[in-house]
Amino acid sequence: MGRPPQHRADDFLDAAARLFVTGGARALTMNAVARAVGAPSGSIYHRFPDRAALLAALWLRTTTGFQSGYLEALGEQPTADSAVGAAVWLVDWCRGHLPEAVVLQAGARAFEPDDWSEASRTELSAAEGDSRRRLESAVRSLAKQTGRPDDQIAFALLDLPLAAVRRHLLAGEAPPKRVTTLVKSMVGLVLGGPAD
Repeated sequence: MGRPPQHRADDFLDAAARLFVTGGARALTMNAVARAVGAPSGSIYHRFPDRAALLAALWLRTTTGFQSGYLEALGEQPTADSAVGAAVWLVDWCRGHLPEAVVLQAGARAFEPDDWSEASRTELSAAEGDSRRRLESAVRSLAKQTGRPDDQIAFALLDLPLAAVRRHLLAGEAPPKRVTTLVKSMVGLVLGGPAD
């Protein structure tokens, strides 16, 4: 029986996310990621056959993990309170997961999806479609509950908290705790204040 692998796929993906913060996608070579983990360069190829597979895995793991947590915070039957909680969760997640947040801020195009395998592109499309459907459903439900227009709800759910963290993420910095307080207040005002 062979010995267990010393480095997991997630170890390589964690290292890739950290490298991305400091050097962007160009820094994500197979050798650089292996070196950051302290693994022989051949070890990474046992988990990812090529750079495109590494980039796809990094994006897919990051986006699906974020979407899952965000949608869980929002809840199956969202309320104005859970919407505020989800916006706060987004800011706090960015603070606690800076490398992954910087990856998401960059967007899928930064990870060269045209070079991904068909299976990875299909997985991306399916994940994005599912997330979009769930968010659209949440927006409609919250609009009905609050009497606010859909675009106001969408702004409160995503645009506002993403805008609040953007400049920090572009600088490679975690958003300060004050941003959480601001987002909580602003989203609460949008969802609870008078509808215009």
